[in-house]
Amino acid sequence: MRVGVVDYGVGNLGSVVGALEALGVTAVLITDPKDIHTTDRLILPGVGNFADCAVRLHADGWTPALRDEVLAAGKPLLGICLGMQLLAANSLEGSADHESDGTPGLNLIPGRVTGLRTLGCKLRVPHMGWNSVTSRTPLGGPFAGIPDESDFYFVHSYAFVPDDPSHVSATTDYDIPVTAAVRLGHIWGTQFHPEKSSRAGFRLLRNFIEQAAC
Repeated sequence: MRVGVVDYGVGNLGSVVGALEALGVTAVLITDPKDIHTTDRLILPGVGNFADCAVRLHADGWTPALRDEVLAAGKPLLGICLGMQLLAANSLEGSADHESDGTPGLNLIPGRVTGLRTLGCKLRVPHMGWNSVTSRTPLGGPFAGIPDESDFYFVHSYAFVPDDPSHVSATTDYDIPVTAAVRLGHIWGTQFHPEKSSRAGFRLLRNFIEQAAC
């Protein structure tokens, strides 16, 4: 099994690669969009600002390559943290006019990324640290074999709000219900960092490797 980690120039990918190697799979850093077809699974990490990452994806040819590989070829994809948010149609991060469409994302799972404050959260932002997660898909899927209310590690100020609530596969409570994970078929996303979430996070990564094509 070869799992490609999309390296589009943002963030330290070492922890993701290390987690995959600990699970016994071959982790491959993909630095050129033309090479994404060489792996069996894809992971899209992301840290920082949505607009900055989206601009890189669009400018460097990742957006059409990812959409072709995931939508046309049916390759499983896992977005992590900002990588999950990039699965959305757009984000309001950095947008002065919240009536606008904001910055376009990959539009692989219809929805919008909105600030935690805008959604009504009154706790400190960013949401940083361990928090329990409630699965909406207890029978199989991303959280198979993971006890409900397991803790995962979060760092974020914005949240993904899918257009279709059925695409939310897990939530966490941070003064308000927050999307912790999304799924649309073979397209998965986690707002938390599974690679930094101990045993539960490693189990989710294993579930992605073993089940995402189902």
